[in-house]
Amino acid sequence: MSAASGETMFEVLEPDQQRLPLVLNSPHSGRVYTADFLAQSRLDALSIRRSEDPFVEELFSAGLRLGAPMLKAHFPRAFLDVNREPYELDPRMFDGSLPSYANIGSMRVAGGLGTVPRLVAENMEIYRSRLPVDVALARIEDIYKPYHACLRKLIARTHVRYGFAVLVDCHSMPGNIRVAGGASRPDFIIGDRYGTSAASELSRAAVEILEDLGFSVARNKPYAGGFITEHYGRPSRGLHALQIEVNRALYIDEATLEKRPEFPFILKMISLFLESFTFHMMKYAESLPLAAE
Repeated sequence: MSAASGETMFEVLEPDQQRLPLVLNSPHSGRVYTADFLAQSRLDALSIRRSEDPFVEELFSAGLRLGAPMLKAHFPRAFLDVNREPYELDPRMFDGSLPSYANIGSMRVAGGLGTVPRLVAENMEIYRSRLPVDVALARIEDIYKPYHACLRKLIARTHVRYGFAVLVDCHSMPGNIRVAGGASRPDFIIGDRYGTSAASELSRAAVEILEDLGFSVARNKPYAGGFITEHYGRPSRGLHALQIEVNRALYIDEATLEKRPEFPFILKMISLFLESFTFHMMKYAESLPLAAE
């Protein structure tokens, strides 16, 4: 993953025609692990994938058929996490001084999960040794910033066309995740930053549709949405952002990261979810004062 490769590290999948005020984003499903990156890591080729959201871009691929574009990463989350602020960096990871504007004190940095992560899931250290600070800054300049510029363009294009835009940020979560205070393991979690990143009508519709399909669903706990949901969701301006977490145990073997036999069923259920959600989304958009003028 050289600086020159930044433009090839993500892509936009476009429908034949955009027919919906919807943008799908899959920032953590990338699985291009280059030889250079693997050589820097102390982890084997399977362990380094523990932070990946396997096949999420495939699970939500029905959005293309319905008429929504999808931005998907090819670079892995272990290499660069675009669901963070641009400079959430751990100074212990690098040789050299970080810029003064770097956020070195966030809880995510402390947990080893900054913009350039120190750990993958299960608290496994990624790197054999410190990285030159210029390496981290190059990843941000050459991949992180172009990725977000592309996402902003898709959202802005959609908003201009429809006067309304919904971003669905697509993720997966470990199968052992439980909601605080309970023993249940949710199949899905809908995050809207506790009601600040999307209209409650949209969040409720997402929850109710999934429940009607037979799944257990939580809202905002333990995942309320990360930087992307928080940064792009501006409901007062007609910009809505929802995060959807799918329980990995539903569709992959978490030990091998291979698809389970149930994968086609979950793919179908998420397709049905998107069909129903987009219907509710359009009905909500039609009810807005701007739509009536």
